[in-house]
Amino acid sequence: MLVRLGIIVALVIVGFALFQLYRWLNLRQVGQQSTHDPLLSGVTKGIPIIVYFTTPQCMPCKVQQRPALRQLQIELGNKVQVVEVDATQDQEAATRWQVQSVPTTFILDATLTPREVNYGVADIHTLRRQLGAI
Repeated sequence: MLVRLGIIVALVIVGFALFQLYRWLNLRQVGQQSTHDPLLSGVTKGIPIIVYFTTPQCMPCKVQQRPALRQLQIELGNKVQVVEVDATQDQEAATRWQVQSVPTTFILDATLTPREVNYGVADIHTLRRQLGAI
């Protein structure tokens, strides 16, 4: 019984480590292209950005992610920019940013360097914390 439990714990740890490695590699690749990515051509330099990938059919995007982003924009005003991308309309951008599911949000600092990525819904507290860390 203890051997099985040990195997399960080891698999969970390995899975978590692989997920963290995937996140790091994703942020690294996005960082190599973000300063010249056409998706960010209209943003104001010097202000943190949230790049938010969604689709029209995504219900968590509509009822959870979008309201959290709107509330954050109300709170922070012009101290944050949100770039919303419809992954069905701009599939090339979704591929460049390695978006596998929606919602996906990327937090970029004022120099367009990606600092965080959230796969799935990121609540307002998480987004606030991530923005506060940059």
